[in-house]
Amino acid sequence: MSRSRSPRPRRPVRLGLRANAAQFVLLVAVNALVGGMLGQERTVLPLLAEGEFGLRAYTASLTFVLAFGLAKAATNYLAGTWADRYGRKPVLVAGWVLALPVPLLLIWAPSWAWIVVANVLLGISQGLTWSTTVNMKIDLAGPARRGTAMGLNEAAGYGAVAVTALATGYLAAAHGLRPAPFLLGAAYVALGLGLSTLAVRETREHARLETTRHTRRGEALPENLHDQLSDRQVLAHTSLREPALSAASQAGLVNNLNDGLAWGLFPVLFAAGGLSVARIGILAALYPAVWGVGQLLTGALSDRWGRKRFITLGMVVQAAGLALVAAGDTFAVWAVAAALLGAGTALVYPTLLAAIGDVAHPAWRARAVGVYRLWRDGGFAVGAVLAGLVADLVGLRGAVWTVAALTLLSGLLVQRRMYETHPRPT
Repeated sequence: MSRSRSPRPRRPVRLGLRANAAQFVLLVAVNALVGGMLGQERTVLPLLAEGEFGLRAYTASLTFVLAFGLAKAATNYLAGTWADRYGRKPVLVAGWVLALPVPLLLIWAPSWAWIVVANVLLGISQGLTWSTTVNMKIDLAGPARRGTAMGLNEAAGYGAVAVTALATGYLAAAHGLRPAPFLLGAAYVALGLGLSTLAVRETREHARLETTRHTRRGEALPENLHDQLSDRQVLAHTSLREPALSAASQAGLVNNLNDGLAWGLFPVLFAAGGLSVARIGILAALYPAVWGVGQLLTGALSDRWGRKRFITLGMVVQAAGLALVAAGDTFAVWAVAAALLGAGTALVYPTLLAAIGDVAHPAWRARAVGVYRLWRDGGFAVGAVLAGLVADLVGLRGAVWTVAALTLLSGLLVQRRMYETHPRPT
């Protein structure tokens, strides 16, 4: 007589970093691999545009940033909806599957059009993987340590961007622009897909648990509507109607407009200034390195001191860093400017995500994060078009000055429109 197996007991669902430490650390590692996929392009691709494919116009050479930004922004929005509908883990795994061909396309691309296609796939993959790791960490952390969670998440991702940008710079200097730098990406995608498939667990039940304990903040909605918003209502609420959410969305857009400029044009500007590929790699790594490490501090401090002051100050510091890039002409000056830009971004990046998590109801929070990331990563596309057009009209430095002015205006808008979403405990 066969003995029936009793079902394995389900793990109790608990909120908090300590209660979910193993899964949280695993997701930090997965997001580092996600960041590494982006980092493989930071130093090398702008130099490939001119060196191997002969693109002279800045607008044309920035098409890869435009393609990446549009694909990632649209996918961010869909990722939140799909994560609520189908669960977080399936969306994460799908993102890694779509990343599989990217390093191969970058290695073997016979024309620039192939590079653009690779960046469409990379943008879709990043939208699914990075958005989902954000939502999963928000699910696990609970409200008290949300800033800390976002600081760790973004520090891992952009720390990996920095390390990979530095490594690819040295690989390119030693072995050429292709294929060596992109072999790192091939290793990252294999490891990321394996971990996400075999080790990551679903976190949607954590969000459902938090729904029962949620404290409402921000613009009042009738209680019976707070957890019943349609996708269109979440889009309007996050983009325009709710002051903190909409202020965060515009700041996120301008922040990544800066990053698109840095990604697509800084290596060209530094090369025109006479720097070697290895030194360009150091500068390309320094900005995300300060950004990544700084978030370990800023995310946690925003849990104690609030979000708004960090976001406003961060936009102002970014504007100062951009102005110094435009004014500088030596490695030392540009290194200080890159550090300033990274510090300003560290003040802003995890804090904006934490502010979205503070205000949005858990029932539609994943969709609100998706809408915010739609605007934020749309900044890549806006930055590619704006920076390319201005650079073609008035030169590289004119484009940097223009973006510096927009960044300062964005910080002033946050100061005026946003309220504090996470008041300091009394």
